[in-house]
Amino acid sequence: MAELVFFTGTMDSGKSTLALQMDYNHRAGGRRGVLFTKHDRAGEAVITSRLGLRVGASEVTGALSFWDEVVRLRTSGHEVDYLVCDEAQFYNPAQIDELARVVDELGADVYAFGILTDFRAELFPGSRRLVELADRIQVLQVETLCWCGRRATHNARTVGGHMVVEGDQVVIADIGGVQSEMQPAEEVGYETLCRRHHREHRTAATANVLREEEQLLPFGD
Repeated sequence: MAELVFFTGTMDSGKSTLALQMDYNHRAGGRRGVLFTKHDRAGEAVITSRLGLRVGASEVTGALSFWDEVVRLRTSGHEVDYLVCDEAQFYNPAQIDELARVVDELGADVYAFGILTDFRAELFPGSRRLVELADRIQVLQVETLCWCGRRATHNARTVGGHMVVEGDQVVIADIGGVQSEMQPAEEVGYETLCRRHHREHRTAATANVLREEEQLLPFGD
């Protein structure tokens, strides 16, 4: 039976790596699939992982119909046994509905990969719809860590190393970690944090500043 499976985890938890590995395994088993992505960090029409893997994929635009695309491929002689859909949090809810229809009516498996929440700890519309419709939801077991050493559960957006909670939901940037001297002061980046430090807006960079200030405090007699 075909399934709609949603693989999710924080940023930097290996989602794209797993997506490419699954595609490789299924192709090695004789199945034929199509890869999709949207807003990959490396640009359009490509799925990349932090391990250096890079594979071409179809870019998902707001006007793309997954149903029409699968029907078009099959009627033109191409086998489509499964779809690998990376960065699925950026798909609109109607497209997620179409993915479910592809599973139910065309019998193709759909493996969707994406993060649940944005930098404000609010669900992406695409991820919300996947949670509502998926046959299975699998949380990736590769844990990412907050700068404090706790398990990271939230994705934070940073500007110049400082966490921000306002702005457009989608701004493409890489995970920068600690702000370096070579980075522009207003460079946008992302960092994974535990819930406590996401609530406190305390990134690795701001924590370092606080530690430096504490070391400079004079000691009393």
